[in-house]
Amino acid sequence: MKWFKWDFVRKTTFYITPNYPDASTKNYKFSLFRIAAYTLIYTFISWLVLIFILSVSPLKDFLFVLDNQEFIEQRSKINELQTKVELLTGQLQKIASTNERMKYALKLANTDSISSSNPLYDTLKKTINKKLPVGGNIYSVFKELLNIIYQSNSKSIFLEPVTGIITQRFNSEKGHLGIDYGVPSGTPVYASAGGMVIFADYTYENGYMIIINHDNGYTTLYKHCSSVLKKQRDYVRQGELIALSGNSGKNTTGPHLHFEIWLNGKPINPEEILIK
Repeated sequence: MKWFKWDFVRKTTFYITPNYPDASTKNYKFSLFRIAAYTLIYTFISWLVLIFILSVSPLKDFLFVLDNQEFIEQRSKINELQTKVELLTGQLQKIASTNERMKYALKLANTDSISSSNPLYDTLKKTINKKLPVGGNIYSVFKELLNIIYQSNSKSIFLEPVTGIITQRFNSEKGHLGIDYGVPSGTPVYASAGGMVIFADYTYENGYMIIINHDNGYTTLYKHCSSVLKKQRDYVRQGELIALSGNSGKNTTGPHLHFEIWLNGKPINPEEILIK
């Protein structure tokens, strides 16, 4: 090529003249090939030193993380743990919210009056004080007759929520505040009396449970269900299907329905007022 002259490149030299005020001036002459050779040798030695340092030190774990299979596995485990933590956090928040609503439901069931500023006031005013209508059948007439006869004692009639054998009876001294019906999971559970559902959700200790507020200061609780078929603020009639029995919650030893009746904030023996 005309524009590239090999002799010119070969004869090209560089002069380095240091400026030392106290010494005599010297010139250092370097050819272009010598500079290129020094550069290659310096680069090669630098790479050798770098490779040696990376091979004997943990620095390689920080510089080549993308090629480190162990780091990739650890990062995958960290992501998995983070997902589990987020899931557990959500579950804890849901449990805390459920517990707060259950406390509020029990507090509401134990009060004889409610403030007009309470959001449930209008609903409770329309439903809790609403009497069950008397139909034109023998059962309704018989139930009304029993209400009149039983009025001096309980003022309400409660039917058994399920048909089954009682496997554990009421014993407040040992902390068993209700009765247990030994029934298979999935057995229909019916409202023992008509009223307002003030709680229907899952709890850690009692599993799926429903709390119903009734007239005259009564409250019924249905625990360890496999599923609930009603929601909070629903009004249910006596004998209406509300849940399916099960074996949910921590405090359970097998498929059954735990049933409680409370009167004015205190548990009572359901067998004393239940009608089969």
